[in-house]
This record gives sequence, C-alpha cells and structure tokens, in this order.
Amino acid sequence: MTAPVSHTPRKLIDGMGRTIVNLRISVTDRCNFRCTYCMPENNVEFMERSKLLTFEELTRIATIVSKMGISRLRITGGEPLMRKDLPSLIQMLNGINGIEDIAMTTNAFFLKDQAEALWKAGLKRLNVSLDALDPEKFRDVNRKDCLSEVLNGLEAAKKAGFKSIKINAVAMRNFSETEIMSLVDMGRTEGFEMRFIEFMPLDSDQVWAREKVLFGSEIIELIGQKYDLVPIDNSREIGPASEFTFADGKGKIGIITAVSNPFCDHCNRIRMTADGTLRTCLFSTQETNLKTLLREGASDEEIDQAITDAVMLKEPGHKINLDSFERPKRAMHAIGG
Repeated sequence: MTAPVSHTPRKLIDGMGRTIVNLRISVTDRCNFRCTYCMPENNVEFMERSKLLTFEELTRIATIVSKMGISRLRITGGEPLMRKDLPSLIQMLNGINGIEDIAMTTNAFFLKDQAEALWKAGLKRLNVSLDALDPEKFRDVNRKDCLSEVLNGLEAAKKAGFKSIKINAVAMRNFSETEIMSLVDMGRTEGFEMRFIEFMPLDSDQVWAREKVLFGSEIIELIGQKYDLVPIDNSREIGPASEFTFADGKGKIGIITAVSNPFCDHCNRIRMTADGTLRTCLFSTQETNLKTLLREGASDEEIDQAITDAVMLKEPGHKINLDSFERPKRAMHAIGG
C-alpha cells in the first residue's frame, strides 16, 4: 500500500531568507485628518477613484497570496473607513481559505458608526492612531479638533466586541514627552496596548530630521520613572515592536524603533497601495504594478510569479541612518500605514 504524499505548505521567502506572512492592503489614500507627520495641510492630490482596486480585485490578490503562505492581512489607508462599504470587503476577505487574521489601522473618527458592522464582518483587531490626549496638542498634530469623536470611536469598538485594540502614537521630540504617560495610563485603565513609533521620514512636507525623533530608549526611560517594565523576549521576531509587560501584570506596551534600532532583519511584511502597486518595504523606491496585471487579464500564476519575483528582491533594510537613504516618492497616506 502506497503511503500518502505529504505536502509542505508554500512559503514566500525573500532573498534574505525572511518568510513573508503579512500583507498590508491600503484601500484609499484619502483621509479626513491632516497629520503633520503624514500629509500636507492643504492642496492634497488624491488618486482618482477609478484607479483604486475594486473589492473584487483586492479579494483576488488576497486569495492568490493566501496560497503563497500569507495568512495575515491589515487594512490601511489614508483612513480606510472613508472607503464606502468597507465591512463588505472585510467579509469577502474573511471568507478566503488560509487567511487567519484581519486587522485594521484607523484614526477611529468613523468607528462609532461602523465598529459593530466591522466586527460582525470578521475584523478582529484594531490599531488606532492617537498621538495626544491633550485637546490642543491633538489639534496641533492632526490639524483637526475632534478628540472626543476619536475617544467615542474607541468606546464603540470595545462595546462591539473588539478585544485587541492597540493605540499607535508617533513619538516626536518636544511634543510627545508630555503625552506619553497620559496615553500609558489610559491604556492600562481601558485595556489598550500602547505602541510608540519613532517619527519616520514619510511626511509630505519633508520637514523630518533625526533631531525631531524621540527615541525608543528615551520613551522607556520616561515610562520607567513611574512603572517597572519587563521585556518580552524575542517580541521583535514576531512583529515590529519591542514589547514590555508591566511588572504589576496590568497590560503591556510596544516600542517601534524604526529609526534608532530597525527591525528589518525580522521583517515579515509587504504592502499594496490603494492603486494596486506592491511595495516590499515601507521605504521602497521601486514598485510592482499588480493593477495592470489584474486589468489586462493576467492569470493567477502570472500574478503569483510577479509577487514572488518582487519579494525575492525585498530590501535588506530601509537605510534611514545611511547617507545613501532616498525618500520614497509617496508620502505615508499614499503608501498605506
């Protein structure tokens, strides 16, 4: 009797030996905020709607990559909740065999009205961008006076059933120092995991400078003045953050040291912009046009090969700290957070 053949699941591995399991999908470059580290205040040029991938096209790409070993999806923007009928897309993606986790990054402004529908559609995790709890500082960085709407959105997400809610705060020198402890205390009280992200050179106004970055080591030192933190071993081998639990057992935080101590060696993600271009690094200067393949009748096998070829050339690292660093042509809102 012949023994059954064992099939090893397909893995998507880049030229550095890193296994790619995470695809970030931007669904729009539009946003109702104008955050200083992301977008200009005025005269923003957005993509024509006809250039955005349809839900059916997004689902086809997700189906293809699910057979290549990608099991985790994150929906991003711009502000993804500005894309009409987003719960329908979540439901479509949730039905793909092999997709084990769907998350979303949002500013939470529209969550109050959409949280329940998103949860029911199969979205399980949220990352909410929130840099300040002081209303004036919130307005200064977001250029919008709507802190209460964001906090209401967070409350609605908790009521809808979301158990995993992370708060992302961009850490900027001479701004974040007075906000960090308020955010940490809110996270501990409300059950949110705080994540502090070093300010990166992805702003449309191109005012980024290294001296404007509040470094992760400084954040840890500041928090450590009030709370004892316990490092979580190997956390950066799973995701981008160095994670810490509070010694009293009440929650944890993450620090993403994208500038001072990058996690590139363990990067397991690729990105797709809202107009269907594949980026193998947040700071890529090269893109692979998947939309043209989709709309010109390419087979799944041809799209698979294009993705495989692009991933094989995935950058070893982002070069922010090198003289040879080159800013990407797209700002953050047009890449996908």
